[in-house]
Amino acid sequence: MEYAENILGTIGNTPLVKINKLAEEIPALVLAKYETFNPGNSVKDRMALKMVEDAEADGRLKPGGTIIEGTSGNTGMGLALVAIIKGYKMICVISDKQSKEKMDILRAVGSKVVVCPTNVDPSDPRSYYSTSKRLAEETPNSWYVNQYDNPSNARAHYESTGPEIWKQTEGKITHFVVGVGTGGTISGVGKYLKEQNPNIKVWGIDTYGSVFKKYHETGVFDENEIYPYITEGIGEDILPKNVDFSVIDGFTKVTDKDAAIYTQKLSKVEGMFLGNSAGAAMKGMLQLKDQFTKDDVVVVLFHDHGSRYVGKMYNDEWMRDRGFIEDEATIAADLIKEHANKPLITVRTEELVGHAIERMKEYKISQIPVEDITGFVGALDETDLLREYMANKNISDLPIKDVMSKPFPIVQKTTSVEDVSKLMNKENNAVLVDLGDGKYHIITKHDIISAL
Repeated sequence: MEYAENILGTIGNTPLVKINKLAEEIPALVLAKYETFNPGNSVKDRMALKMVEDAEADGRLKPGGTIIEGTSGNTGMGLALVAIIKGYKMICVISDKQSKEKMDILRAVGSKVVVCPTNVDPSDPRSYYSTSKRLAEETPNSWYVNQYDNPSNARAHYESTGPEIWKQTEGKITHFVVGVGTGGTISGVGKYLKEQNPNIKVWGIDTYGSVFKKYHETGVFDENEIYPYITEGIGEDILPKNVDFSVIDGFTKVTDKDAAIYTQKLSKVEGMFLGNSAGAAMKGMLQLKDQFTKDDVVVVLFHDHGSRYVGKMYNDEWMRDRGFIEDEATIAADLIKEHANKPLITVRTEELVGHAIERMKEYKISQIPVEDITGFVGALDETDLLREYMANKNISDLPIKDVMSKPFPIVQKTTSVEDVSKLMNKENNAVLVDLGDGKYHIITKHDIISAL
């Protein structure tokens, strides 16, 4: 009979899968190292087991102890599985930008989850780096894993992932492409592959807001490159010791939007239900297509499973809120579809300016049409009101007709976005769109910018 003694025995030996339609513009054979087949559904299971076994061997982790780690979710999952089998407690420290699914999954396998703010400096005591270290100092019989600087991380991939790829491709691999976070995967796999064939090229996928690409190219750690980003699992605002830049031939950066879009494309086009970093890796590989020839064999590693992102990259509302859905706005009606169900807020000519101000504050709007019994006869803009107020502090008691400007232009709902844009200028910050049946809506500069 063939069976594993426990779930840890199923880690590794993941398949290579050919990428077809999405790789049509790449001349080479493109193969995905499909790491979701690990029991924790990610590549991190490999190094989680290795780090624990090495810590047990040298006495850093003692029986009945508590494992503590800062994680984006996947390492925590791998460590949690190891902790269950080996009888340890697990505390995962995670940043608040990670998906709710990741946090729920970690709790489902018995881990305690501590959530920390993302947008703080690594040295800030609230960061998940600092919090992990503090908890390790405060918790008796605990071990702080520190996957970023723990050499067992890269060693796990040198001993397992790299040899698997070499064997599965029969030594024909010419390029290895992978997202870079802690650096363990790219460094361990890259080191092994280059020992077998120094001509193999190793490419890292980075994200905007991360320091890797510029540091690799210039040796400069540029803090101006550090800013918040949405992409999960890759990029860093530190230089982990596990990143061996000497085995990396180059980096390419992928935007948050492209990473999210290609995460969905992998699922809908290739049937590969994968995580956010896979989308970044796929788009990064397409950006590198000029590096490949028809005789090359390119292996791209896909880190984790799509189940951890169903509320984010696989949620169209979440994608649309961030401008990631590629809905092209072509006519005036497209510009207002997100708020077309809301009523048009107006004021009357005989109302007082104070009424208009209150209405603008209540509905958080900057422009408001003015009407009388004949229709739209004027407009108010917050900039004009401010200018009038500076000249006359009693403006609130004046009738609106005394301070209003000329009415906003009116366009049809089928008017092109380009023609609508031409009507926007310094004197005119909005346009009214005729929806028919006596209904109108307002298009502002913000609506046009949001549609770009």
